[in-house]
Amino acid sequence: MSPSIAPMAPFDLIIFGGTGDLALRKLLPALFHRYVDGQIVSGTRIFGLARDTLGDGDYRDRVREALQKGLADDPRSPAALEPFLEMLSYRRIDLSADTGWPELASELPDESRVRVFYLAVGPDLFGSVGARLQAHGLTGENTRVVVEKPIGHDRASAVAINDALGAVFHESQIYRIDHYLGKETVQNLIALRFGNALFEPLWKAEHIDHVQITVAETVGLERRASYYDKSGALRDMVQNHMLQLLCLVAMEPPSSLAADAIRDEKLKVLRALRPIENGATAQQTVRGQYRAGAVEGRPVPGYLEELGRNDSRTETFVALKAEVRNWRWAGVPFYLRTGKRLSDRMSEIVVTFRQVPHSIFGELAEPIYPNQLVIRLQPDEGVKLWLMNKVPGPGGLRLRRVPMDLSFAETFGGRQPEAYERLLMDVVRGNPMLFMRRDEVEAAWGWIDPIRAAWEASAEAPKPYTAGSWGPSAAVALIERDGRTWHEDAV
Repeated sequence: MSPSIAPMAPFDLIIFGGTGDLALRKLLPALFHRYVDGQIVSGTRIFGLARDTLGDGDYRDRVREALQKGLADDPRSPAALEPFLEMLSYRRIDLSADTGWPELASELPDESRVRVFYLAVGPDLFGSVGARLQAHGLTGENTRVVVEKPIGHDRASAVAINDALGAVFHESQIYRIDHYLGKETVQNLIALRFGNALFEPLWKAEHIDHVQITVAETVGLERRASYYDKSGALRDMVQNHMLQLLCLVAMEPPSSLAADAIRDEKLKVLRALRPIENGATAQQTVRGQYRAGAVEGRPVPGYLEELGRNDSRTETFVALKAEVRNWRWAGVPFYLRTGKRLSDRMSEIVVTFRQVPHSIFGELAEPIYPNQLVIRLQPDEGVKLWLMNKVPGPGGLRLRRVPMDLSFAETFGGRQPEAYERLLMDVVRGNPMLFMRRDEVEAAWGWIDPIRAAWEASAEAPKPYTAGSWGPSAAVALIERDGRTWHEDAV
């Protein structure tokens, strides 16, 4: 058995918000698949906590229904379902009072056993939950706590949340999760850069023209309307997911794979980002909001119709141009783009190398396109390296742009584990490499806050765009002013 699926010692995992969407749609399916693969063994206990009045059987029925949607992924799954459900228990608890806390403490007496508290609740509750865990003696040496984004809504609130958590837990016990960092392709970026002699010598301003990072969604608000309208795309996606991806592309080689070695290098990138403030905001950022249109062949309403309001200045699309002020990246723009109700669902990093200085191929050749490294995070994880190649046959030296394509599904076969599967097991192991440190979170907010402040001070509303498009035309102008274009090649 490979180390990646070596069985874990029995542990306790307690999910606050155990009946919520995140628990039923992501966390419990991830744990189930780790059980099917043999990583989670008998003796492990999983508790779902919420305010609902449920018995263990009722809770298991809910989880069974959620899990059955994915049983076709693995022929071993149906036989494993009932034994996995036996690991689950439900406990009613009140996060704002003492109801249920003494009973929970009595069920977790063994401090030598790893216990993971997953706070799938709003960030305003992180501090109070931590304080009650401490008051009931549940914060021992082998305790870890996992918190979901958003960590605050600006730097000041992030500092307050981090202070509240830090008053109860050591920093080494706090796991700030970003599921994008658990994706195989994101981690493969580290392998590509530092495990191959081919790329790292070229990974600098002398050879790279620009970098694009796109996270595009076709969905609208779904069940997140109340959260999303207070957040918007800048806080929801750019401050965490996209800046983390930028850091992994731009960071210097770490001294090792030790968690703090990597996180130290990411922090340096965040601190090297040129501030976008005052007059620069209008030139370097675009915010948009979708109107009614068609996505995947069906009509969809606009943002305001989904929200049920006549007015909102919340952005559902962001494009911006970032710059990293250091020797490696001086003069290389990083273009970031994310939005809802866009033309296609995909997340990718595109590294465009500089053009050849002179073409020797004459008129028979197609235009000589620059080489591109495309790292696709979803939906089809893989890596493409676009090269100029001779077209076979007579008729002169004709060239065509073609990809060298590494598809994870075709190359490695089998089911590709979801990001939460890896991240949850890393928490149990006590490996924080793929989680954000407090200073990273606060540095990211420090860069985002001036952009948000400039938008709020401006009288200009988000630019409208039709659902099913690639966003407002101003986003195209943002990159084309520099003589470049967005990468939208789905081939």
